[in-house]
Amino acid sequence: MKTFAALLRLLLIAGALWASSAGALQLVVWDPQLQTKLGYGELVGSKLNLQLVADYSGPVVALFSRDSDEKGSYPGLLPRYSGLLRAGTLTLDTDEGGGGPLPLSRLLSAYKLSLAPLNTIKTFSLPGLKPPTNK
Repeated sequence: MKTFAALLRLLLIAGALWASSAGALQLVVWDPQLQTKLGYGELVGSKLNLQLVADYSGPVVALFSRDSDEKGSYPGLLPRYSGLLRAGTLTLDTDEGGGGPLPLSRLLSAYKLSLAPLNTIKTFSLPGLKPPTNK
């Protein structure tokens, strides 16, 4: 009976954590035509866990979204930024600091948030599949 109570408590805690993070600040990074998703990040606590495509270099569009509870949070944070993704670093075009590009980590620091880049995988393969050959 003790194990059941412990398991139930663990499930309740996990559900509460999942529900609280489900509506957090999110960032989606797209190519300029909004056809290819190049990255995704979600705020957990005060860290934005961000995963970006490793082999892309070029212009991007970064879209921030908030749930209704956070509409008043992060004043001045725009829902859309143009930017550049190069070597796994995202810089955004802002009007701050003379209008030049601003690294995402610096933009987040203004809101007392930090960036936590996650490891990305360049290639994806499934067991038993052979890579295509050029004939």
